[in-house]
Amino acid sequence: MSTLTSRRMLLGRIAAAAVLATALAACGSAPTPAAPGGAAGGDGKLVMGFSQVGAESGWRTANTKSVQESAAAAGVELKFSDAQQKQENQIKAIRSYIQQKVDIIAFSPVVETGWDAVLQEAKRANIPVILTDRAVDSPDTSLYKTFLGSDFVVEGTKAGEWLVAQYQGAAAAPVAVVELQGTTGAAPAIDRKEGFAKAIAANPSISVVASQTGDFTRSGGKQVMEAFLKSQPKIDVVYAHNDDMALGAIEAIEAAGKVPGKDIKIISVDAVKDGMTALSQGKINFIVECNPLLGPQLMDLAKKVHAGEQVPARVLTEETTFDQSQATAALPERKY
Repeated sequence: MSTLTSRRMLLGRIAAAAVLATALAACGSAPTPAAPGGAAGGDGKLVMGFSQVGAESGWRTANTKSVQESAAAAGVELKFSDAQQKQENQIKAIRSYIQQKVDIIAFSPVVETGWDAVLQEAKRANIPVILTDRAVDSPDTSLYKTFLGSDFVVEGTKAGEWLVAQYQGAAAAPVAVVELQGTTGAAPAIDRKEGFAKAIAANPSISVVASQTGDFTRSGGKQVMEAFLKSQPKIDVVYAHNDDMALGAIEAIEAAGKVPGKDIKIISVDAVKDGMTALSQGKINFIVECNPLLGPQLMDLAKKVHAGEQVPARVLTEETTFDQSQATAALPERKY
């Protein structure tokens, strides 16, 4: 065999060995295919994408803090987004989480409607969804694993029952109520209105004479209350769907030269510190609690869902109500 032929054969073997080595290296370095909805974190942590409604109130701020702190304590990697009260922002965030292949998606829907398409996308990607605080109205309950939050209808019912009790046995003089509604189309706004309306039906002398959204914000509550004070000849009671709107209403009532809590009774929902302080001062008369500290329960549910465990379709939070003396007693230990 010639020297030239030997050299060619040797070069051919070297080239073949190089191709084989490259192929083996490629196989060895290829990422292991992730399980459906596979973890986006390389350190083995459960990864949660969480889309928050916004930061419209003290309640929402406390809710966000609870989720963030609980995720850190539970060893959950949290990808957080603030939708600024816009549904399109939440949909974008959820689609981003799907692309990132997070393990769990959790969100508080801005409104009840319009979620089926993006939730179907999450379902096709085999990424389970947990609803927090607010529900969606989709008839397809397979689009989410569970809903963690308050029963808003019950909250409205408690508010209405307290009002009925205040006028029980009183003369049948008309009781004029103005209602500061939450964000139009949002589950708490719809349900708190429904529960309250059903409860006050027990006393025909009580009626809602005006109802308008204040978007769950203090500024919105103040603006709407200012308009009510100008347009309504008689206002006996304000029913606010959250504390921030009630606090805005207090500002408007005081600016009009009236005494909140006396000239005009105020009923609210939430029981955040600012609201409880106003209640302890007698400026608010009654508050129905809506607990924002959902973080620990959310992390527990997320881990169970990720592990393939069955969880209840509906998980309620424990809540109570407060009058002035109860608020005064609770304030020193209040966490939110």
